[in-house]
Amino acid sequence: MRRMPEVIFDNCVLSNFSLSDSLDIIKRLYASSAYITDFVAAENLTGILKGHGRLKDINNAIREGWLKETALSGDEEKRLFEYLAVSLGFGEASAIAVAKMRAYIFACDDRAARREAALLGVRLTGTLGILIKATKKKIISVKRADEILGRMIENGFYAPVSSLKELPFN
Repeated sequence: MRRMPEVIFDNCVLSNFSLSDSLDIIKRLYASSAYITDFVAAENLTGILKGHGRLKDINNAIREGWLKETALSGDEEKRLFEYLAVSLGFGEASAIAVAKMRAYIFACDDRAARREAALLGVRLTGTLGILIKATKKKIISVKRADEILGRMIENGFYAPVSSLKELPFN
């Protein structure tokens, strides 16, 4: 079986899945290859402390070991983080630095962060891409994906579509 490429998540994508009670989709797709940086873990903790209790599922995923927390390592990663942190949040900047230096896929929905990552040649996915992948791999149906997307939107996710059926590659 072909190994899934490593994916490093920003807080927004994980929050979308956690707040819509669908973090299991991330686990099923990326169980052996899902990462967050310590900066993203800190952002998640901030969300929990602000009363978003369902975000604790992300902490549980780290404790269970299928979501791995990593820190910046090496001078190049740290320099790239410092460069990116001028214009991006620490979570996004650290995740892009790790993605670039370790050849991971960056899972992010933020336009500015995606633009910076693309300029660096980092491969990208996002919330919608993950939902589409889950339907293509028969983990969930398109109907179920649309229900999850609806819950994500109710929780504040800005999606350019309200149904995966609106997307051309589905």
